[in-house]
Amino acid sequence: MRVPKLKISRRSLFKAAAAGGAVAAAVSILPGCTHGQGEVDADPTVVDEDSAESVLDSFEVSSDLAPAEESSWTLPLGSVLHPAEGTWIPVTSAGSSASPMVRAAALSLSSGQLVEVVSAPLGPASTTVIYDARCSDDVYAWVELDLVSRAWALYASEFSDGQLSGDTKTLWEGTSDYDPAPFAVAGTRVIWQVQPSLSGSKTTESSFCYLWRAGDSDAKAVIESPGRFATRPSVSGGSAILVPRVTRDEAGTFYGVSAYSLSDDLATREDQLVMPAGVRPFRATRVGDRFLVSVEASYNSGGLLGQMGTYMGTPSMGFVRLGQEPSECGCGKGDKFVVKCNSFYYVMDLANKTYATISSVDRSVDYGEFPAREGECSLFVTFSTVKDPDTGYPASVVVRTFRL
Repeated sequence: MRVPKLKISRRSLFKAAAAGGAVAAAVSILPGCTHGQGEVDADPTVVDEDSAESVLDSFEVSSDLAPAEESSWTLPLGSVLHPAEGTWIPVTSAGSSASPMVRAAALSLSSGQLVEVVSAPLGPASTTVIYDARCSDDVYAWVELDLVSRAWALYASEFSDGQLSGDTKTLWEGTSDYDPAPFAVAGTRVIWQVQPSLSGSKTTESSFCYLWRAGDSDAKAVIESPGRFATRPSVSGGSAILVPRVTRDEAGTFYGVSAYSLSDDLATREDQLVMPAGVRPFRATRVGDRFLVSVEASYNSGGLLGQMGTYMGTPSMGFVRLGQEPSECGCGKGDKFVVKCNSFYYVMDLANKTYATISSVDRSVDYGEFPAREGECSLFVTFSTVKDPDTGYPASVVVRTFRL
């Protein structure tokens, strides 16, 4: 297996350190993947379209199921929350001027305080912006993107009490031939995917998933996909969920929704759901022992999992289907699942076969209501851009929490 090498010049290291007031240190990548190209054990899951229980057809509406709002805070307009597992939620927000255009922050779910974490990009180019951010209660990571060259870099630092607490590490740098890395943070680990851009010169190359732990000088290549991953990585409980392409002779293109153990740095694959031929999942995670997978289009083949909707279950347990167009990655706890649909959320109890809804703040679909949780969680977090009632213009961002 050929692993792309990280290249960073001493000059760019010096500029990054000077710009951000942090020590930017390149992380080397250990060769060899834990899970190689095309690794698959399970058969494709093709089941009859009528075999799944439909939430909208079979479940009863229950007003008792809808969780009560626990907390609510108002953030400045332009604040965007990103999925996280802990008591800190990563936030990208508009800068007070054109430079920097975007700042990286974090919201405390215990106090509602929004704190600035990265005030300006580390990249030396004036056209570099903070593109994305993720965090746990232990690590903060972010991607910077040059808007002109489309070059990007992934950085990470230890994180404590709303502040960076260690040296900033350069985990990866990529050119426009590769997409800015989709990534996730779980505990002290950063997991990211490096995959060729659809329009670059590397479209035939494999994609790779890497893992780095805070304090380590090396990252690991853990998963190889013969082509692009279907979804971004997701962390849920003690697992990381990724969807590499898996090959099965010449029968077609298959994607394997795979859960890997975080305890051994993804060395153990705990479960796998191989989608029907040609069916590409839109979002994927896991709650308990059930996969939570959404499909955004209806295919001409593939049976049940080839139809648009969100599916909760496994081949052995069977599936429950929410036959609505999917939007974002879902979450839940035990038998309860929360899935976004337009301006509200479905809250479903698979054990008692009931459902309820959580409406958006102003019941408007103009700007949308979005989750800041995915996978297993006890405290559901959502945010929405709301309008000024007098002017009708967007005015602020409201964050709400609900105890599941």
